[in-house]
Amino acid sequence: MLPGSHRASGLVDDTALVRAMLEVEVAWARVLGTPISLGSWVPVLDPAEVEAAGNPVLPLVSALRAHVSSTVHTGLTSQDVLDSALMLLARDVSQRVSADLERVARALAGLADEHRSSVMAGRTLTQYAVPITFGLKAARWLVGVLDAVAELDAVARALPVQCGGAAGTLSRASSVVDPVAAAAEFARHLGLVWPGMPWHTYRAPVTRLSDALVRACDALGVMAADLLTLGRPEIGEVSEGAVAGRGGSSTMPHKRNPVLSVLVHSAALQAPQLGAQLHLCAARAVDERPDGAWHAEWPALRALMELVVVAASQSAELVEGLEVHADVMARRAGEAAGELLAERGGGSDPGSYLGAAELFVDEVLKRWRDDR
Repeated sequence: MLPGSHRASGLVDDTALVRAMLEVEVAWARVLGTPISLGSWVPVLDPAEVEAAGNPVLPLVSALRAHVSSTVHTGLTSQDVLDSALMLLARDVSQRVSADLERVARALAGLADEHRSSVMAGRTLTQYAVPITFGLKAARWLVGVLDAVAELDAVARALPVQCGGAAGTLSRASSVVDPVAAAAEFARHLGLVWPGMPWHTYRAPVTRLSDALVRACDALGVMAADLLTLGRPEIGEVSEGAVAGRGGSSTMPHKRNPVLSVLVHSAALQAPQLGAQLHLCAARAVDERPDGAWHAEWPALRALMELVVVAASQSAELVEGLEVHADVMARRAGEAAGELLAERGGGSDPGSYLGAAELFVDEVLKRWRDDR
């Protein structure tokens, strides 16, 4: 079980996928001129039937045809339904992740502004470098988050419908509707984009989405890793906010583990491999419909979407509750002044050697305000 999976409840689970596939079938029925109303009906698919079909669409269509008398699915193929359904899930996931990243950005902007002059030791290759401020560090994290939001929002606006029929020609659909006009109408009903032709073996829509999700996790991972280092007892410059029941140990009663930072760091270590899996699948999308590469996408994409939803939510809570110990930062910087000021030849006041740190904070905060 993914720690924090409840934060993604209803977004990418099996029930959410079945609902999305039904939404696709309802939209296509409208295109065919045979609208259907399903109310709250959601079939439970038999895993044995899913296995026998090789994907969940055939069992879904069989259940749908038994439930309604109208014509459904004519002209579509299983990949049309499942790809389009996954894009619907991706849209919801992108909205949730973006909302939580906005929370992270708002909290980081507050920290950058509040601690623009909070002197701390800068560290490079794990060793003391020159003085910086915690505000500058928070501003650096903020840049990564702002970039992630912009990229994810751009991808979300271009999520495409899949509509190609058996081998990407819409041959069956063309016997009952104008195929290109029908595909565009299909996209409008679903709130997706018609890209001009099917993408059964052109998997850039999936890899673009995965890249945006992975980069969001990258940005959050850097922040979490920094916080884990700064929160070590021997450094003690930050702490996660205390929450009753969180961070305890099964054997050591004194511990208050930085659980949120650990879990976000963990997500950042997992996400790239899921993204790589999707690129590998894209490179093996052969013929007119792939023989396994497509099938390998579904679990990887759903796992990645869940992982990033959870990590973004955890990150928002982490940063909003973060405790910054500026006094410890200042004391440690003062104790290490000889090393921190070695570049300029010495001195005793680390705060006198901050260069353009505050100017950089101002630039990032201006971008944050402009992006809102």
